Amino acid sequence: MTVTLVPYDTEHQPQIRAIREAVFMQEQGVSPELEFDGLDASAMHVLAVVDGEYVGTGRMLDDGHIGRIAILRNYRGLGLGAKVVQTLVAEASRLGYPRVYLGAQTHAVDFYAKLGFTPYGDEFMDAGIPHLSMEKSLA
Repeated sequence: MTVTLVPYDTEHQPQIRAIREAVFMQEQGVSPELEFDGLDASAMHVLAVVDGEYVGTGRMLDDGHIGRIAILRNYRGLGLGAKVVQTLVAEASRLGYPRVYLGAQTHAVDFYAKLGFTPYGDEFMDAGIPHLSMEKSLA
């Protein structure tokens, strides 16, 4: 299994979109307008590959906001989500970002806490799903 930083280009865009459509739109009922918010072209992306199949993705905006972490259902529990997040955090650190932050779905707060993220603020709704803001200092 590999997790690699990739550009959001004609080669990688279809895989990124297909994974996010499966996880966020089909499984969680997020609308296409919310899922594809126009920020992908300026974000950094990662793709996770297992046995030649694209199975996970995530992105980071240029302000250190990590999001759109998605692993196809059949590949969950293998540590891929952690590797996706860790790859983005490592890139943020390499670029000198002081911190990274994200909006964690409340069921995933423990997952992000194990990766060094700390919750802050009040629970909020995003796309009809409860979330909690979390951050990790890189300083």
